[in-house]
Amino acid sequence: MNNPEVNGQYSRIESTTKFKGDIISDADFRIDGELEGTIKIKGKLIVGKNGKLNGVIDCNTADIEGSIKGSLKATNTLSLKSSSKIEGEVFIGKLIVEAGATFNASCSMRSADKNSVKKISKFSNPHEKTA
Repeated sequence: MNNPEVNGQYSRIESTTKFKGDIISDADFRIDGELEGTIKIKGKLIVGKNGKLNGVIDCNTADIEGSIKGSLKATNTLSLKSSSKIEGEVFIGKLIVEAGATFNASCSMRSADKNSVKKISKFSNPHEKTA
């Protein structure tokens, strides 16, 4: 993460805030309130204990204590704390689940290598292999 925090602070939605719409950010983001919509961030998503998300989430890593309904894509690691509740579809690189977490989702786990396509080219001139 090149720019995880701005002035030592996460971008955040406070516990008293309800937001409906789309969020796009290059920095880390913390949600303690409610969000309905799409959030796409290049950094880490943190959902606090009282945080609620309903929609589409696309991030690098996620630490979840609150609840999520919808589609979640965490390219790297998804960490579910004991108070977390997940419903929907999940696409992840790695999964960490604490005892007590509620995980009612279809889950696809992919490594970074599977997402990239290697291009193989043929040699223009035949080559002889020698030992």
